[in-house]
Formats: sequence, C-alpha cells, structure tokens
Amino acid sequence: MSAPAPLAVAVAQPACHPSGRPGTVAVNVERHAAAVRAAGAVRLVVFPEFSLTGYDLSAPAVDPSDERLAPLVGACAETGATALVGAPVAGADGREYIATLAVTGAGASVVCRKTNLYGREAERFTPADRPAVLELDGRRLGLAICADAADPEHAKRLVALGADAYVASTLYGAGAEALATKEARYPARAADNGLWVVLSTAAGPSGEFAATSGGSGVWAPDGTEVVKAGTVPGEVVTAVLG
Repeated sequence: MSAPAPLAVAVAQPACHPSGRPGTVAVNVERHAAAVRAAGAVRLVVFPEFSLTGYDLSAPAVDPSDERLAPLVGACAETGATALVGAPVAGADGREYIATLAVTGAGASVVCRKTNLYGREAERFTPADRPAVLELDGRRLGLAICADAADPEHAKRLVALGADAYVASTLYGAGAEALATKEARYPARAADNGLWVVLSTAAGPSGEFAATSGGSGVWAPDGTEVVKAGTVPGEVVTAVLG
C-alpha cells in the first residue's frame, strides 16, 4: 500500500466566550471562523473539546444544522478546510454526548462521540461504544476527545481500524500536574503507535475552568515535537503530516 499524501493541518486554541451568556455559541463560531481563515492553506483545522460552548456541562446541545454555525461553514467554504469543533450533542433517542463535529463548506455533522467520560460528565452524557475514524484526502484520522487519550488502548483500537494519525480535542487545567500529564501523553501516543499526533487543547478560561493549559501541538510518529503553541488564547499553529 502506498503512503498517504501529505496533509496540512492547523491546531487552534481560540479565546472562549463565557458560557451561560447570550450569544456564547454565536461569538465562539465567529472566533472559530477567524481561526480557520488565519490558518491559511490547510485542509484540517482542529479545535478543543467543548470549543463552541466552553466546558460547561449544562450547556444546551448544539444541533449540527444550527444556523449559528453558518459563519464557520462559510469560512470552510472559502478556504477548503474541514474544521473539527467540540460541542454537546443529542441523539435521536434523546441521549446526549460530548462530541466532535466536522464542519465543511457543505455543512456540519457529528463525526466523533467521547468514549471515556471524566468525573461529572457521566451524570448527563452517554459514552460512545466505539472510537471514530474520519477519512480525509485518503488519510484515516483516529479521533479522540480529552479523556479518550488518557487510555492507551483507545489509540491502539484506532490503529487496528487503520488510523495513520491520532487527532485529539482536549482541555487541561493550568495546574502543574495537568501540565505534566499533557506534556508526557501525546509524544507517548505517537511513539508507542507510530502515529502522527495532532492536539488542540484549550487556552485561557473555558466554562467552568478559570484557566486552561494551552500548548496545542503536533508530534511526529517517533514522538518528536514538530510544532507547539504557547499558553495564550487565540494562537493557531500549522504543520504538514508527511
């Protein structure tokens, strides 16, 4: 089998509008759209967990057909990018999930639901029963949402499904223990599985978190850091997966 073509990606950590206020989703969508445009000529832009609402476990579910997503759909149409954004969603049976939506110029759809819930998340949300793979330009991207990446078996299951990159949307607190965990986890996922690892994690306040870590980045299959953002909200960094 031939190697997949190079894929240009960006990881974004936009400032998150305070949750629970009027216009939270609409303001965050505009910031996402600006980040997509700022990323330039890339095919994939990855955003943090709960990026549309902030980490607010009471935030209403977001429907992929919600007209508030239109500015982001427009930005993806202009640039040709696919944006992976985080939000709570509801299934047809009423169960709710922590999810990743893929937004393109054609609209939005749910592409990943979190399999490993953390803390109080289980009081509201249902865990997905299987990991998810997104195919883009001939590549198979294994998707993870925060605590999914804490489980080494999650990445291994995605490798078994043919994933050649591990794409994680996360949120970490700004404390020393959380930072140490983040710094160790993603190089290990790359080196242990021979995968590219793409991480978008929140920076600045997000919902219930007064501060988060920042430090989104990309790691090569040997665990080498390719690019890394700082701790400031609003940063977008890019890399090419070879």
